[in-house]
Amino acid sequence: MRPTPLLLREAMTIVVDETTERAGDLLLVDGQVAGGEGPVAAGVGGAGLGGRPEALDVSGCVVTAGLVNAHHHLLQTAFRTLPGTRGVPMATWLPTMAAAYVRVGVDPELVGAAALAGSAEGLLCGVTTIADHHLTWPAGASTADSVALARAAADAASSVGSRLVFVRGSARDDPQEAALSAEAICQALVPGRADGVSADGMLQVAVGPAGVHSDPRETFALLGEVAQRHGLRRRTQANEQVDVAIALERYGKRPLQLLDEWGWLGPDVTLAHLCDVTPEEIALVAAAGCAATHAPGCDVPMGWGVAPVAALLEAGVVVGLGTSGGGSNDAGHLLADARLAMQVSGLVGPQLAARAVLGMATRGSAVGLGRPELGHLRPGAAADLCVWDVSGVADAGVADPVAGLLWAAPGRRPRHVVVAGEVVVRDYELVRVAEREVVERLRARLARVARLG
Repeated sequence: MRPTPLLLREAMTIVVDETTERAGDLLLVDGQVAGGEGPVAAGVGGAGLGGRPEALDVSGCVVTAGLVNAHHHLLQTAFRTLPGTRGVPMATWLPTMAAAYVRVGVDPELVGAAALAGSAEGLLCGVTTIADHHLTWPAGASTADSVALARAAADAASSVGSRLVFVRGSARDDPQEAALSAEAICQALVPGRADGVSADGMLQVAVGPAGVHSDPRETFALLGEVAQRHGLRRRTQANEQVDVAIALERYGKRPLQLLDEWGWLGPDVTLAHLCDVTPEEIALVAAAGCAATHAPGCDVPMGWGVAPVAALLEAGVVVGLGTSGGGSNDAGHLLADARLAMQVSGLVGPQLAARAVLGMATRGSAVGLGRPELGHLRPGAAADLCVWDVSGVADAGVADPVAGLLWAAPGRRPRHVVVAGEVVVRDYELVRVAEREVVERLRARLARVARLG
């Protein structure tokens, strides 16, 4: 079904891409940006547009492309502020989280409820695409079971109107079973697609071991073969605190050296975290054409460090932005993490500008997903966008409203959110489902476990 054309009227500023900003109108047709330079005629319409467009008054607002969360663990939405997970080493954090998963029981109901809450939270915070690196698979789960878990996450995101990139991850899984599962998920969720992206662009499948600290060379090789057969993106985590320590202890080498030897550095690979990297390693990543994902909302509170984003960008590495999961971040508010990224950047290099970080949260993340239609508002782009009202007291005195999106109002939320040309958040509320229903679904699932325990 074709979405109704949508005309955004009289925006204060439209951030078209990292080099272009303008005021005026923006027309969306058939789920794409149709254009609009300055005011668009009020009488636009006709059969070619599928009828007269709906008009949305965005005066006093900044319009940006929808934010792209390039690294999340949606399951962890059900495990936020878990006792024993704050201010502890990663070697303690990992088994604490694992025990919680076992206690609650990871099944399609839990995965769906957590993904629904995480996707809804994302939309309410301006995130229109989420890359969900799913690492937790029940012991003894069959291939059919893994497909059911993946489908539960996909259906949840679809139900609220969010785009989802489901990453079939692995964390100490049997390599053969992980590969068979990835193959089955790809065939079930995006059958016949040469790039792992559904025809409507709302769902994408990728693969990614958690890192060299958890998965052996065989897992990387077998998941890489699945990716090659189906044209999938590859993703992994590298150079976190525990990643470097375990790699040196187990292999006598650093993670990026191992990934290079294992064939996991290339233009189709995105590396999350990269907190502890040397200049030589940055050059290696850049030469391989890898993308990177910065996740300060996870790395900073967990004490894992701050990725040298300015150095990565200077070397030519495209850097996106992710929140990581609720077990380390507790929030899926990507713009808040963009603000944090900007603020802490000066600790490890030059201060990043607000527009550069906003670019990371949009185009940078999209590039790392292999999605050139996302992260900008040029004609032909996917009609994913956020309308940020900057007329309130939080923006009083702000000289630069685009920079103010990050510098001012740490808890800022968009007034409207559009995905594929459809308004999915209107006047700060979800359109497709009531927020209270989302909360109740996850609460009820967790409460049932508490009663049984």
